[in-house]
This record gives sequence, structure tokens and C-alpha cells, in this order.
Amino acid sequence: MSAPVEITARLLRRWPLPQPGRGGKEERGRVLVVGGHVEVPGAVVLAATAALRAGAGKLQVATVEQIAAQLGLSLPEARAFALKADHGALTPEALAPLIEHLPRCDAVLVGPGMMQEGEAVALHLLSAAQDAAIVLDAGAITAADAGGHLLAQRRGRVVLTPHAGEMAALTGRPKEEIEADPLGVAQAVAARYGAVVAMKGAATHIAAPDGRSWFYPGGGVGLGTSGSGDVLAGVITGLLARGAEPEQAATFGVYLHGEAGKVLARKVGPLGFLAREIGAEIPRLLGALA
Repeated sequence: MSAPVEITARLLRRWPLPQPGRGGKEERGRVLVVGGHVEVPGAVVLAATAALRAGAGKLQVATVEQIAAQLGLSLPEARAFALKADHGALTPEALAPLIEHLPRCDAVLVGPGMMQEGEAVALHLLSAAQDAAIVLDAGAITAADAGGHLLAQRRGRVVLTPHAGEMAALTGRPKEEIEADPLGVAQAVAARYGAVVAMKGAATHIAAPDGRSWFYPGGGVGLGTSGSGDVLAGVITGLLARGAEPEQAATFGVYLHGEAGKVLARKVGPLGFLAREIGAEIPRLLGALA
């Protein structure tokens, strides 16, 4: 495996993102965000907003019926699917209304705001969304193990975004062991499942299935705040919808998320800025990389 490459603005300028022509929003891709729980209603809003901030053209959000109407009002840019819930959580059986829309999606994010139900929901969508790039976040990450054969069929078109605790749940290894060697664990998981892994932490390590890897030293302690991971997953998904390859989307997403943290640390303070404020910095940072 090659030595990890530090993610810098210079590196990303030499690796330009796909740029839309004059075809409007259709050229920037369609995102579907699936997630939410009655106890965590805002996670899908954070992720979906971040996907648009990253330049995706069209947005759909699917969440539990108890919060879908409020979501539609707080996120007027999105088409909202209200899905039946079991004790406040989504179930695979509730996904039937989404299936006919999946072929028109370019990128699908599964997991924001989900808990144990995330694995079953993600497995159902992995088998149904044949062409879209998939991001598995939060409670959906363990679907990589249960659905390893489904990931293999997608030929690297899956991105996993775990922190150490979620990686421990996926691998069965102690959290302390993962924190001691985040890059090594990310590389092993990327090779095993044929997915791109963005291993979140004070420094974030990205591993591709072919052995390439990158690292970002970190955007500051302020990014360790509730909802920050949902924003990162949304940015990566938005970049995938625009046509970025999974390793490129993960690399740009991690950089943009981290640099937004640095900007907010200067504006607001090193601690105390909110996850909902991160996304607004993304378009300006993207423009600086063009």
C-alpha cells in the first residue's frame, strides 16, 4: 500500500471536480437522503442541506412520517417522502414508495439519525439501488458486513463514514485498538468490502480499495459537535451526485468539512459553533478550489 497523501488545497486543485455545463440542475445530479427517527429529527435536514451546499442539483429526503411535514417546511428545496414508522423508526417494509424513484438517483445517503434499524434499511436499499453511489453513515454502517456481497457487486461505489465507535461495531474490534491505528483499520475495511472508507477522528484517514490513502490533519476541536458527521456525509453525497468518484468525493468532502471548521473557529470561536453553520461555508470553499 502506498503512503498516505496529505489533503491540501494544492492537491485538490490538481484533481478538479466534474463541473456542470449549461444543462441546469439535472447535470448536477439527484440525491436521496434516507434516515431520521422521531428522537433525532434534525439529522436528515443537516445532511440534505449539506448535499445541496456541495452542489447537487435535486434533492429528495425520505424519513419517518411523524416528522416529514416539518422537514418539508424547514427544507423547502426537497421533495419529502413520509414513510411509515415502527416505534419511531424506519423499517425495510416502509421503503416500497422509494423503489420506483431509485433508478433516477445518482447518489443515496443512508443512516443520518438512524439507530439499530439502519442496518436493515441500508441492506434493502443496497439491493434495490443498482446504479447509484451509496454513502453509509451512522446506524447504517454495519450493513457493510451483513451485506458484503452487495458491496462487492457495486465495484467500489460505496463510501463508509465511521467514527471509531461505529468502526468498532462494524469490525468487532475494541474502540481503543481502532484509535491506535485508524489508517490501518480503514485500509483493512476498504480492502475487505471494496468500499472507500473515511475514518473520522481528530485526523481523518481515507482509504480506497486499491490501497491508496489520504489524510486530513483536522479542522479543529469545534467540529466534534452534535450533527457534524451528518454534514460531512451530506457533502460527500452531494459531490457524488455531481459525478465525483467515491475516493474524490470523500477526499474533497473531508477537506471542505475541516476547512469550514477552521473558518467558523475564527468567526465564532474554537468551540460553540453549530453543525447547521458548517454547510454555509462549503460553497465559498469550493469556489476557492476552482
